[in-house]
Amino acid sequence: MTAPGSAVESLRIVVADDQASVREGLVVLLDLLPDIEVVGSAANGEEAIRVVADKRPDAILLDLRMPVLDGIETTRRLVREYPRVAVVVLTTYADDVSVLAALREGARSYLTKDADRTHIAHALRSAAAGLTVLDPAVHAALVACATAGTRKPPAQPPDGLTQREAEILSMIARGMTNPGIAAELYLTTHTVKSHINRIFAKTGSPDRAAAIRYARDHDLT
Repeated sequence: MTAPGSAVESLRIVVADDQASVREGLVVLLDLLPDIEVVGSAANGEEAIRVVADKRPDAILLDLRMPVLDGIETTRRLVREYPRVAVVVLTTYADDVSVLAALREGARSYLTKDADRTHIAHALRSAAAGLTVLDPAVHAALVACATAGTRKPPAQPPDGLTQREAEILSMIARGMTNPGIAAELYLTTHTVKSHINRIFAKTGSPDRAAAIRYARDHDLT
């Protein structure tokens, strides 16, 4: 909140991360900055949405990998229900394949968890102002993912796979999650699950690991 007579309005932030040590560390780190006020924190996606609804912050620092509701779906709901709240997504790895899905759903910035408080604060302020800031390593990963996404499955996929099934199998082999695939292809997660069940049946794969091996053996990666 803005202090009486203060010339600069504090940026009101919510921090969401399922790891208590990371969450609490970020709260302490950001609270040390004079123009940032952490007004709430959350341990999962559903809780993050409730805290945002209650506190109405300027921005939220959101972990991509959380229980109950992951960062992609949480971002989708926040952007739809609270469009004035800027979403800045945090992840452990710069090459996380869900980065494109998170940004597509409306996240304004994307940082790795080893970013220092100066970079995090800059990303939060920029996001609240409607700008986008990407960690350099994340930017490189985005380019790589975008390039990989242009690859097409073979003209005649093996074992009766349809073109769509071959495409989804390729995305599985690249490590993409079901929500990430759904966002990339503009499908519902239910539709993606249905495709994956048919892929498992046609390829004789009992699980995701076996499907990935199949994809690699048949040059679908």
